[in-house]
Amino acid sequence: MKRIRQLIFTAIAVLLLAESALALAADQQKSEDPISWREQYAYSLGMATYPYAYPYLYMSQLRWMWTTQDRDSRMMPYMPVNHFFHSDKLATAEYRDGGSPNNDTAYSITWLNLGEEPIILSHPEMGGRYFTFEIAGYDVDNFAYVGQRTTGSAAGDFAIYYDKDGKDFDGELPDGVKVLPPSPSPTPWVLIFGRTLVDGEEDLPNVAALQKQYRLTPLSYWDKPNAELPASRNVWAPYSPKKDPLASWRTINRAMTENPPAAKEKAMLDLLAELHIGPGKDLDNLDEDAKRGLARAAKDGRRMLVKARNNIISDEVTAFNGWDAGPSHKGRSGKWVNTCTVALSTPKVSLPTIPRRQSTTQGLKIAKATFWMPVKPIMS
Repeated sequence: MKRIRQLIFTAIAVLLLAESALALAADQQKSEDPISWREQYAYSLGMATYPYAYPYLYMSQLRWMWTTQDRDSRMMPYMPVNHFFHSDKLATAEYRDGGSPNNDTAYSITWLNLGEEPIILSHPEMGGRYFTFEIAGYDVDNFAYVGQRTTGSAAGDFAIYYDKDGKDFDGELPDGVKVLPPSPSPTPWVLIFGRTLVDGEEDLPNVAALQKQYRLTPLSYWDKPNAELPASRNVWAPYSPKKDPLASWRTINRAMTENPPAAKEKAMLDLLAELHIGPGKDLDNLDEDAKRGLARAAKDGRRMLVKARNNIISDEVTAFNGWDAGPSHKGRSGKWVNTCTVALSTPKVSLPTIPRRQSTTQGLKIAKATFWMPVKPIMS
């Protein structure tokens, strides 16, 4: 009897051990990541480089939207390439195109294609009225300014040009036309945000008269004042994520091919090249695992930047006397995540940083606030 009891206990112990082993094996199988290392590597690298690459996606979307999609043309930019869009009313809470536009400013916006020849930006005598033209490359780096603070209020003509080797302009310019400092543009496509101060609704006609004198003239048309300038809207559309999970990266590749990043960014470009991302690269050369990783990175990278916009900006904003002032490095390349938070709000951050105040959707000021800030020129 005792022998039988020992055999029963032994059998139960064996069964329990076997059951535990099976359960442990099942748990290990569940815990093992079914994602291959190739997919995980592509995902990790895609997430790490997404903030650098994102401006090329964003600017492609913005260029296509503003040159080909006619919405509310009184407020939403809509213009051919190398032509100005001028807002003829002040911004209100109805504006839904991103950013935080001022309601004391008339905007003049354009996309320039410098691939064939320089474009000359002209403005009349501006007197004591504040104005500025913020000029950004395709990487959303604000590389130059024309305006009261930088180039002065006197009437001026400024040649904006692109050289793929970054060389100084060595051609001939008409009398009185200056090469815009610093030169050249970092990319063949350039976005200009012009701002002209408006002193209330009654001042809008005066500003409109000035805006009509803002001109964009291809160099070959300078001595042809009566010639009709080309009005092209021939801009390629960004690829659709609804049709292709790699659409964002394909758009980035095409944009980088069209607007090559600076040579100084070679280390980043070499990293991107491992995933066939960059100028002249083809994503179809990737294996399927890597494609899945990049597709996930496109979605999660966007979510990451939205969180960065909400957190980094709030963390780095300095509040004083009811005003908010962002970090001084916003709007310049090199700090990629911060640069993308600018892009997500439309690339229109001027240097030096502009303090701002918030208002309700009914236009009521939330709090009284005053500020005084000395400003030094950023260019001589």
